[in-house]
Amino acid sequence: MSEPARKLAICLMGPTASGKTALAMWLRERLPVEIISVDSSQVYRGLDIGTAKPSAAEQVCAPHRLIDIRDPALSYSAAEFRADALREMAEIARAGRIPLLVGGTMFYFHTLEYGLSSMPSADAAVRARLAAQAAREGWPSLHARLCEIDSIAGARIMPQDTQRIQRALEIFELSGEAPSTLARRAPREPAPWRFLKLSLLPYDRVWLHERIATRFATMLEQGLLEEVEGLRARADLHPGLPSMRTVGYRQVWEYLTGTVNYTEMVSRTLAATRQLAKRQLTWLRSYPDVTVIEVARSDHEEKALGHVRQAVDLQDMRL
Repeated sequence: MSEPARKLAICLMGPTASGKTALAMWLRERLPVEIISVDSSQVYRGLDIGTAKPSAAEQVCAPHRLIDIRDPALSYSAAEFRADALREMAEIARAGRIPLLVGGTMFYFHTLEYGLSSMPSADAAVRARLAAQAAREGWPSLHARLCEIDSIAGARIMPQDTQRIQRALEIFELSGEAPSTLARRAPREPAPWRFLKLSLLPYDRVWLHERIATRFATMLEQGLLEEVEGLRARADLHPGLPSMRTVGYRQVWEYLTGTVNYTEMVSRTLAATRQLAKRQLTWLRSYPDVTVIEVARSDHEEKALGHVRQAVDLQDMRL
């Protein structure tokens, strides 16, 4: 007997501020799809404005799964995302609809499609040695070392993400190999889905940088400072948590504690967001089998719709 056809899932990827949410909601009006968020920050309750989370009104019109599922005092891993996403995808398929996975957390997309590789277990002695080195030299120095060892991991991990820098260097010291090399070679558990991967890419970076600046100004007008102040009022939240290291929240937290002034806060946030977008674009250009949709063109929505309809036709469905 031939192997049954894998069900279709649509992945809508792109750098921050490229218009993924708007396109996803537009597609949902025209296709039998249900949206699943692929965003490591939107999982946290209370992080609304600064994560560009769909509004309550937007979620009434187009519900987003895997939003507001975790308290910001807790962590959320790629493995947890994969399990949650596969569960939601199966539920959507059982209802006769198609999962539409939308977001900018590229490692989540990779983990969903290919699974997690086997990596060396944590080693307390190695971690202590790396922490001591960071105390002497600073985490930027360790991030620079990571970039020399593994340019792919260095581009993916933010310089402020101390936990992931430490883990990547720990893997290198224990295995003697770059984490990204080890990850590619290790056995994986591919998801039983056929993925149509659409990537929104700006026609130039000036357009994207302008979008980033405009969006952050809007966030400030909408009350981002007050949102972060409310989070700071919680005794169980601190800047070291993964949720509070989110771009925008970290810089506003510094401003509210008097570490930087308002102008510096805005400048640092825009710079960090542009760096994030650059890392996302680098990742997208190396990701296999991606169909590029150039945004800021009048027909980018129709082009995305056409690609989806073609993929659906291939598995004998009609829209």
